[in-house]
Amino acid sequence: MGEEGVRIEDLCRQIRVDILRATHQAGSGHPTSSLSAVELGAVLFARHLRYDVSRPDHPGADRFVLSKGHATPLLYALYRAIGAIEEEELLTYRQHGSRLEGHPTPRLPWVEAATGSLGQGLPIGVGFAIAARMEGIPRRTFVLCGDSEMAEGSMWEAIEHAGHERLDRLIAIVDVNRLGQRGPTRHEWDLDAYARRFSAFGWETREVDGHDIAQIDAALSQADAETSRPTAILARTVKGKGVPEVEDQVDYHGKALDRSEEAIERLGGPSDIVITPAPPLEVEPRSPETASLAGDVEASEARWEVGEEVATRSAYGEALVALGRRRPEVVALDGEVSNSTRADAFAREFPDRFVEAYIAEQNMVGMAIGLARSGYHPFASSFAAFLSRAYDFIRMAPVSGVDITLVGSHAGVSIGPDGPSQMGLEDIAAFRAVAGSTVLYPCDANQTRALVELLADVSGVGYLRTTRGDTPVIYEPDETFELGGSKTLRRSDADQAVVVAAGITVHEALAAVDDLGAPVTVIDAYSVQPLDAESIAGAVASAGSVVVVEDHRPQGGLGEAVAAALLSRGVRCEFRHLAVEGVPASATPQEQLALAGIDRGAIRAALEALLRR
Repeated sequence: MGEEGVRIEDLCRQIRVDILRATHQAGSGHPTSSLSAVELGAVLFARHLRYDVSRPDHPGADRFVLSKGHATPLLYALYRAIGAIEEEELLTYRQHGSRLEGHPTPRLPWVEAATGSLGQGLPIGVGFAIAARMEGIPRRTFVLCGDSEMAEGSMWEAIEHAGHERLDRLIAIVDVNRLGQRGPTRHEWDLDAYARRFSAFGWETREVDGHDIAQIDAALSQADAETSRPTAILARTVKGKGVPEVEDQVDYHGKALDRSEEAIERLGGPSDIVITPAPPLEVEPRSPETASLAGDVEASEARWEVGEEVATRSAYGEALVALGRRRPEVVALDGEVSNSTRADAFAREFPDRFVEAYIAEQNMVGMAIGLARSGYHPFASSFAAFLSRAYDFIRMAPVSGVDITLVGSHAGVSIGPDGPSQMGLEDIAAFRAVAGSTVLYPCDANQTRALVELLADVSGVGYLRTTRGDTPVIYEPDETFELGGSKTLRRSDADQAVVVAAGITVHEALAAVDDLGAPVTVIDAYSVQPLDAESIAGAVASAGSVVVVEDHRPQGGLGEAVAAALLSRGVRCEFRHLAVEGVPASATPQEQLALAGIDRGAIRAALEALLRR
C-alpha cells in the first residue's frame, strides 16, 4: 500500500523537519515526543492506513487516534504528508485562530477525537472498534499511545475490555521512548513488562525496534492478519530521535529546541513529499440510520397514570426502550449496575446495541465518545456518585464535539440506608460546569420519559439525574416539557413565598405547602441547566421571598443556579437554601431527608420563618 516511488526514509526525514519547523515557528510544543514516533506514523500512513482525506467519515476508512495527544507536531506533519493541510497552515501551529492546536481537536476534520489529557485515546478507540462491529464493517482502529500514559488506570480498563470483547480490528501502537515529562517512565525500555500485561488481558503482542521500518511494517501486517484478538505493537524508540543533542535526554519535554534551524539543515531541509493512503474499504454499512430495529416500533410508549408510584430510574429504563424502538442510532452502556439504573430493560430488548462496561466508568465514557463520533447517540448509565470517576472524560467530551447522554441514578440522600459512599451529592455541580451541558432532574415517571426524548436530540453532554425510590406520578402522560422550562405546580395572586425544587424535593415541597395551608408558589425546576430563569425570577420578584430545596450539596447545585439568576436580574428577596451539609450515615430515605433538613418539615419551617418576616 502507499505511494509508489516514495522511500519511507525520505518521508521520515520530511516529517522530522516539519516537526522542528512547526515547533520552532510556534516557540513551543512537544518535538521530542513527536520525533520518537516518526517511523511508526510514517509506515502506518504510507503502507497500512486505508483513508480518504476528502472523506474522513467514509464508513470503510480506518480510524486513527493519537492518544499521546501532545505529539501533535507529528500528527500535523503526517497530515501535510497525505495532503490534508498545506505547508502554510503547518506553520501556524499553536497560533491564535489556527486549526492546529497544541493538542488535537476535531476542529480539524481528520482528528477523530480530542486527546491530550492522557489515558483517553485507547478507551475512545475501543468505542470506535465496537461501533465498527455494530455496523458489521471490518475497518480497523489504530491508536498511537505513549508509554507514560500506560500508568493510567483508564488505559488498563480499555485494554481489559478490548481483550474480553476480542476486538481483533483494534491495534494499539505503544511508543516506548523511556522518558516522561520529568524523567524515566516506570518500566523504561522493558518491552517485556508491557507485553506480559497486555498478554494477560488477552492481547496479541509484537515487540519491535520503533525506528526499524521493516520491523514496523511486518508487525502491522501481522496485526492485520489477526482475527481473534486485539494487537499491541510495543515499539522501543528514542525520544528526540534524529536530533543527536537531545536524543534520550531529560529536560527537553514540552519545549521547542534551542537550535532547531541547525537540526533542520542537517536533516536536509524542507521537502514536499505527498503520499496517498490506500483507499477505504468499499462497504455496505449497517449504519445507525439503516440498522434494523429489534422490537415493535409501533409498541406503546412508556406512560403512567397520575397517582401511580414509580421510581424515575425505572421510568428511565422503559423510556429508553421506547426511544430505542424508534431511533436505531440510540445505544446504551452501563457500568455493571443496569439492574439498578434499569438500563437492563434496553439490554434485553436490544442486546446488539448494549455495551456492558462493567465497573470501569472511565472506559465506559471513553467508549461512549467513540460511539458518538461514529454516528451513534449513546446513553451511558451508572450511579451518579460513580460517574465522578470519569469526570476527566466528561469534561473532554465537549472538546471532541460529541452528543452523549449520561444518566446518574441513586442521586442524593434519598437513597436511604446504603450510606454516603453511594450518594450522588456533587453531580449537579460537576455537570453544570461542563461546557455547553444540559442538566435535567425529573420528579416523576412521565416527566422522565419526556426528558429522555429531549436528551436524544440535545447537543453536547446531557445529564439525567434519577431517583432510587418510588415517587408519585403527578403529571399526565401527555404533559409537555422543554429544555430551559419549569412547571408551576402551586400559584395564586396572594403568594408571599416561592419554593423552587427538583426531583425528590418537588414532592416534599408540595407536601409542605399543603401542610402549611398558606399562599405559596411551588416551581418544579426540572431543567436545572438551562434554567427557566425568567419564570423563576418573575415569581420570586412578585412574592418577595424564596426557598430553594435540593437533595444535593449547597455548592454548585440548583440553589446557586437560582441565586445567580436572581442576582443577574436584580431581584431583591429573602432567600433560603436547603441542601445537604455534612456527611450522612445510614438511615431510611425519609429519615435521611429529615436529617439533611430538606424534607417537608424543614421546608415548612423555612416558609413559616419567611412568612413571619
